[in-house]
Amino acid sequence: MLRALMFILPLALTIYAFIDCLNTPEDEVKHLPKVVWVIIILLFWIVGPIVWLFAGKTRRAAARGGRAGRGGWVAPDDNPEFLKSLGKEEPDDEALLEDWEADLRRREDEMRRREEGGEEKEA
Repeated sequence: MLRALMFILPLALTIYAFIDCLNTPEDEVKHLPKVVWVIIILLFWIVGPIVWLFAGKTRRAAARGGRAGRGGWVAPDDNPEFLKSLGKEEPDDEALLEDWEADLRRREDEMRRREEGGEEKEA
């Protein structure tokens, strides 16, 4: 089991570093071009991925205890602007609902007239 683990761990690390390198935008890659980093990761099995993880990519420090910093995404339940918008009543909703009801009444009246007219023709 230990022998398999000694093979699987470096392989998993290499696959992770390879995919991470491919998904990293060019402007976040440090020291070398992205293509060179891919070659280093694939050629130097254990050392390449470790060097990529520590020196190859610009890492951003998470602000406020792991949350996204300025301009980052914030969950809706943590976003004060979103929470404020929940309490606001939209006046347009009332007008839209009234328009729909009026349209529904008009269509029902038209349908009744057609049905009444159709019954008279049959008789």
